[in-house]
Amino acid sequence: MLQNDLLLRAARGEETERTPVWLMRQAGRILPQYRALRGRLSGFKELVETPDLAAEVTIQPVDALDVDAAIIFSDILVVPEAMGLTYEMVEARGPLFPETIQNAQDVARMRIADPEEHLGYVLEALRVTKRELNGRVPLIGFAGAPWTILAYMVEGHGSKTFSKARRMLYQNPELAHELLRKITATTIAYLQAQVTAGANLIQVFDSWAGILPPAHYKEFSQRYIAEICAAMPAEVPVTVFAKGAFWAIEDFAALPGCRTIGLDWNQDPRTVRPLVGDKTLQGNLDPCALYGTPAQVQAATKAMLDQFGPQRHIANLGHGVYPDTNPDNVKVFIETVKEYSAGMRG
Repeated sequence: MLQNDLLLRAARGEETERTPVWLMRQAGRILPQYRALRGRLSGFKELVETPDLAAEVTIQPVDALDVDAAIIFSDILVVPEAMGLTYEMVEARGPLFPETIQNAQDVARMRIADPEEHLGYVLEALRVTKRELNGRVPLIGFAGAPWTILAYMVEGHGSKTFSKARRMLYQNPELAHELLRKITATTIAYLQAQVTAGANLIQVFDSWAGILPPAHYKEFSQRYIAEICAAMPAEVPVTVFAKGAFWAIEDFAALPGCRTIGLDWNQDPRTVRPLVGDKTLQGNLDPCALYGTPAQVQAATKAMLDQFGPQRHIANLGHGVYPDTNPDNVKVFIETVKEYSAGMRG
């Protein structure tokens, strides 16, 4: 039994006594205890691949910030690595793939990963975290959407345009679909294994959704997200966060397996709410709002909560919290959500 099940209830569309709150990238560089631990290690990958340490980092924001959920400390790029394409995490530059997917032979070499064999360290981190949390808050598992994973596998690194990946969609769409099918099969098995290992909710991150035109998004991303949602157990709510894909909101609302739709900070909840029926919305404070004074953070948070309304809302940022954010302002955000949203119901 969970001592705090607010997030699960909100995700299911049930009434809650206040709005639950957590932050994307809450387990990370905003916390000094994370930086201290990371400083003792060879790098990001050692932390991700050491279950006891990943579990420790996952729980840090629950202790330090009093958020309503833990999200397993990992990375979306563990999936392409499990499929056979190794990545490096370069300090101050981000992810880098020494080899990329360029042709049919490269796609053929990619395997559909076995979760226990190729991603067992994430599953063990989930099991350790679940045990250590001891029912305090729900545990969120996650994976990247297939399009976002393909974008990295083809491009080889982050990009403003992902023009190499997008070129494949125009020049060789069948090859793109072949790779997307393998990514999707791997992701479904991986997320199902995360649920078995203890994840209470699942989030699918489509970080590069917004760079596709709507027709391409429907063909090369949304259809595979729909497959993932449909494959999850009915009792496990799924959140889809497709950054920048404002045109896809109604399509996500039509997916039975998608319970919660994440909004980035450019979307107006008052415009979105009538489009989504009984779905829950998540978001969407501008991460840069946390650079303001405590009074400004408090005011921005209250304004956000007013826009979403008192029910079917999970408070979060419109993207991950930035690493140079003052943790005290993060606490102001969290405390304001709790206090103000409780008052909205009174």
